[in-house]
Amino acid sequence: MRIISGKYKSRRFDVPKTFKAHPTTDFAKENLFNVITYWMEWEETTALDLFAGTGSISFELLSRDCKKVICVEKDPLHAAFIKKVKDELKDERLTLIRGDAFKFIESCRQSFDFIFADPPYALKTLPLIPEMIISRHLIKTNGVFVMEHPKEYDFSALPYFSQQRIYGAVHFSIFIFTGEITPQ
Repeated sequence: MRIISGKYKSRRFDVPKTFKAHPTTDFAKENLFNVITYWMEWEETTALDLFAGTGSISFELLSRDCKKVICVEKDPLHAAFIKKVKDELKDERLTLIRGDAFKFIESCRQSFDFIFADPPYALKTLPLIPEMIISRHLIKTNGVFVMEHPKEYDFSALPYFSQQRIYGAVHFSIFIFTGEITPQ
């Protein structure tokens, strides 16, 4: 895993080969951040990384000086890896929650400027995630929500949908929360 930009740029962390996660590729991550940086003031941003996996997106956010990052990861081995990297970076802006992302969404009383979700592609409840984020008001006005998903899903009919970006086999649906539901 490599951090693309910011103060931790070019730092590499060896992800154990036994991991089940499909990390977002460097190519896809770099292109996604090139797009979303247009909307974000990273130093003022509070972020949520759901289904954090290796923590790659969380560490990219920290590297760009994100004010606060909460990452949620259920798998104990993945969570241990995220904690190890956090400890190596000595960055206290990251809060790791080892738990189920759906339970976190249901119980969360906080809203964020940026949310990234990269659920396991085989997850049967994957299509429910954008609507849960919207209905639970987890994103602030003018905030950005990015959902990574396989090509079989199309979220373009949902409120706040802005665009889809495709980088190889990686699909990102991007939602921008204007505070008003946009007609489709």
